[in-house]
Amino acid sequence: MSRHTEIRRVTAPDITARKGGEPIVCLTAYTAPVAQILDPHCDLLLVGDSVGMVVHGLPNTVGVTLEMMIMHGQAVMRGSQHAMVVVDMPFGSYEGDPRDAFANATRVLKETGAQAVKVEAGPQIAATIAYMVDRGIPVMGHVGLRPQAVNVDGKFRAKGRTQDERQKVLAEARAADEAGAFAIVIEGVDESLAPEITAAVRAPTIGIGASAECDGQILVTDDMLGLFDWTPKFVRRYGDIKGAIDKAVSEYAADVRGRRFPAAAETYALKVNVPPQARVARGDKRG
Repeated sequence: MSRHTEIRRVTAPDITARKGGEPIVCLTAYTAPVAQILDPHCDLLLVGDSVGMVVHGLPNTVGVTLEMMIMHGQAVMRGSQHAMVVVDMPFGSYEGDPRDAFANATRVLKETGAQAVKVEAGPQIAATIAYMVDRGIPVMGHVGLRPQAVNVDGKFRAKGRTQDERQKVLAEARAADEAGAFAIVIEGVDESLAPEITAAVRAPTIGIGASAECDGQILVTDDMLGLFDWTPKFVRRYGDIKGAIDKAVSEYAADVRGRRFPAAAETYALKVNVPPQARVARGDKRG
């Protein structure tokens, strides 16, 4: 028997079972080193299509490709061992024929090893969620502000501020729930709408710009760590990574310009008492 105890990953049923219980902790992750840091603290890591804006400098998430999501999903899986890993399906990869959505989602799970995919649950997506769930793919829904619909909305805008809009978002959440979504992200909605959705669906809800009454919360990690000057209203900054990086790089640049780096501690020296013939044998070219 191995001396090492295998760490069991959180699964979709584990997340679903948290409905109404201890809040579910979620963050985004796009790289192996960051995933390794987040993993002990999180129940779920989302490889979000926000990677397009956060890592690749795109203006929105529309330009993100399936290949990008797979690459970052692979990295996050390498860096984590406990949290459930969910990969966003990018714009254009699931909105058409459910069979195409299933094929793309299957590729994501096979090539990354992740446990589930997430889709933005617009009016026509419930049937696709059901199609994928029926064929063995756990699916997380996403209602409210849907970033992939930015070209329709014209900008990122909070939802549920009118009665008609509230009913539409609620209906989309119910449809995703009935289709078998194991959890539903609620993004950027009127604060009173999120508890209504949470009470109306069997799946746990994960809030982002929604309400503390959701079954869990998620933020874009780079936002909450303070990597950018501007962040959405719903973000609470828990760090100042940009400031820390700026300070470190400033000190490095000053040391290079002042010839203080590298110093003796960062350079290699010839070991004393090594016969010349030994140096030749090991390929040491220095005299």
